[in-house]
Order: sequence, then structure tokens, then C-alpha cells
Amino acid sequence: MNSHASDHAGADRHWLSFRIGAQLYAARLADVSEVIREEELTPVPGAAADLLGVRHLRGRIVPVMDGRRRLGLPAEPAADPLAVRIVMLAHAGHSLGLKVDAVGELIDRDGLEIAPPPPGRASRDDDPVSGVLPWRDGFVALLDARRLYRLEGDDDVA
Repeated sequence: MNSHASDHAGADRHWLSFRIGAQLYAARLADVSEVIREEELTPVPGAAADLLGVRHLRGRIVPVMDGRRRLGLPAEPAADPLAVRIVMLAHAGHSLGLKVDAVGELIDRDGLEIAPPPPGRASRDDDPVSGVLPWRDGFVALLDARRLYRLEGDDDVA
């Protein structure tokens, strides 16, 4: 059991950072399957407001979420449209794309303590921010891939 716990801790050490609006977010590198360019999506009628649509990726139909809407940020164009990417996340057999304004660097959180989310964020049951990590002159909001999968109509899409 201890080796499993240490494996899990190792998986939490590396995070891929990305920018959405002015905020830096990160997902566990173990949950990131790839980063792709934004392409045409197929809309899903009646889907949740944060679901941009679905796309075919290697024979699978993958839902793609709007990072801004999913995280409760105001809708505005990315500062650099050419930097926009879809971060493909895979967790427990599910795949999900998250549209971000730009992909950042790999973060090694070795020796850094994860703090709880800022007050007010925790009031949303489906808030995917699981904690924050001090980084450079600010912080990185860490996303929990499991919570990102909250999609109304998810059964219809997958």
C-alpha cells in the first residue's frame, strides 16, 4: 500500500501549466494525454453552456470544454489567437479537451506546498480548482481532472 501512495505522490509532482485569461492554471501531467491546435468542433444541441462541442481524435469522439466558461471567467478573446490550444486530458478511461489561451511550462512542485483554493471558490460543488501552488510572483490554480468531467449530457456524448 505504501508503494501505491508514493506512486501517487510522484504522479502529483509534475504539472502542465496553461493560461486562461490572466490566470495560470495547471493539470497533473499524468492526466494530460496531448496538446493539440484548435480545430473545427461539432456542436452538441442541448449541451451544457461550457461544452464547445465534440471532435474526432484517433477514432474517438471527445468532448471539448471552454476553459473560460468552465472556470467561471468572463468570455473574451484570447490575447494571442495563434497560441490557443486544446489540452487533452485523460482520466479513468474518459477523455476531455479543455480550450486554453496558451500552454505554459512544466511545473515541478517538488518541495512546494499546495494550499487550499481561495475562499469563495470552494462554494461551487463542481469547481475543478483543487488547490493553489505558489509560483513565481503569484500562484498557479491546480485543476482536478475528475471534477472537470462534470458535463451535462456526458452520457449522450461519449
